[in-house]
Amino acid sequence: MDINALFTDEGLRAFTATVRDQHVRDAQQYGQIADIVRRRLEQTPIEGDRWMSKKLRAWKVSRQLKAMQKASGEAASKAEALYATYKNEVLELPQRRAAAEARKLERKQGRQAALGAAVAKSLDKTVTALNTPTEQAPGAVPQARAAEFVTPDNPWNQWPMAAGGEQAPTRTINDYFAKGEGQ
Repeated sequence: MDINALFTDEGLRAFTATVRDQHVRDAQQYGQIADIVRRRLEQTPIEGDRWMSKKLRAWKVSRQLKAMQKASGEAASKAEALYATYKNEVLELPQRRAAAEARKLERKQGRQAALGAAVAKSLDKTVTALNTPTEQAPGAVPQARAAEFVTPDNPWNQWPMAAGGEQAPTRTINDYFAKGEGQ
């Protein structure tokens, strides 16, 4: 027997089929022998036997053969399990791993696409909200605004001042409020 042949699909299949068939035949023979032994011992009295002694003795002896039959049947099923496990864990493993990797990559790309779409939608909402004039109706296409520039020459004229904007910015807060009569 070539040991390297066991590590191929055909070689292991042939080996397990041979072993399985051998164990199945052995189990059948053990079962037949157990029946023959039990029937023969039930019909063969030994001097001094009581009324159930023959049947009890026959059962005790044939029970060992029945255990051999059961063990051979289990060995046959283990031979099939050997082939199934080898095929599942060794021969088909690379294909399963490749398929799992492809599914994983597909899920990852799906998540990235969904995230990209969510970010694009969020940015679109932000840009739309920032560029929409207050007088424009919501949902309407925003109109472009003229660019506003800050003049660094006179920073006080870029924003209008509240109450007294024409005065110099050196004033204090007390200049804006009149002193009350009682103070």
